[in-house]
Amino acid sequence: QVQLVESGGGLVQPGGSLRLSCTASGRTLSSYAMGWFRQAPGKVREFVAAIRYSGDSTYYANSVKGRFTISRDNAKNTVYLQMSSLKPEDTAVYYCSVVNWRDYSNYGSWGQGTQVTVSS
Repeated sequence: QVQLVESGGGLVQPGGSLRLSCTASGRTLSSYAMGWFRQAPGKVREFVAAIRYSGDSTYYANSVKGRFTISRDNAKNTVYLQMSSLKPEDTAVYYCSVVNWRDYSNYGSWGQGTQVTVSS
């Protein structure tokens, strides 16, 4: 079973940028579509972005489109989320997971997540 570890979160001012990483162990990610999700306090976990196994296609939630970029390096077994123009409403714990490319739903286990806080 693939084990996922998210990193790169932190405290950033509104308008700032962060890059999150998701590294896998136990299985190569190169055959799987991957996605990022987030969960704010008191809210349900929501989809953020997904990338096809080959990296040639991506999909974003409307709330982050144009500000976030998902990418992957299959040689490093790592998926990234570059976040720019961050807003306070982006504050959440961010998780990565394998996703079903048909509907971008989570498929399998979650990592521990990484906290992103956008505040002045």
